[in-house]
Amino acid sequence: MLPDEDSPLDPKAVLAAALRSERERSGMSLSELAKQARLAKSTLSQLESGAGNPNVETLWALATALDLPVSRLIDPPRPKIGVVRNGQGTPLVSGQGDYAAYLMSAGPAGVTRDLYRLNVEIGPGRISEPHRVGTIEHVVLGSGRALVGPTSNPIELGPGDYMVYPGDVEHMFQALTPGVLATLISENR
Repeated sequence: MLPDEDSPLDPKAVLAAALRSERERSGMSLSELAKQARLAKSTLSQLESGAGNPNVETLWALATALDLPVSRLIDPPRPKIGVVRNGQGTPLVSGQGDYAAYLMSAGPAGVTRDLYRLNVEIGPGRISEPHRVGTIEHVVLGSGRALVGPTSNPIELGPGDYMVYPGDVEHMFQALTPGVLATLISENR
């Protein structure tokens, strides 16, 4: 069971989780980070397992190697509860057919993902130009039927179906029934 937001957390566990997360986010191996921070790999391994007790110099070296403030390692931001009600969100309306995407959550700094709710009606659908190289899109269809994915090979989805496809190629979303609702997550790697 996770502690609630107001309860104290074990500082070693906080550091271990933040260090591992930030290292993975940066794409560095344990060896690479240890080398850049000028630490023994075994020391870094102990810190990531929650067993180490680093001094301030070690924390600064790690933060510098990861290109982030020390505070991100010892007091990382915790997500707050957020609610966006149906009909809310920042609307992005397409000129191609009856297609509206509502931005429900933008990725915070350092995170490259956005979450959208789609409301789409029968029509010609929306063709999207390729996004940044490495973009991946995830779609979960909530209601109706839709043709989704790369324009070269779209797939028909029904309620509850999930699909992942490259967003860095031309792709499409076309409602096949009225009142299609879907969730779209766009992420960059």
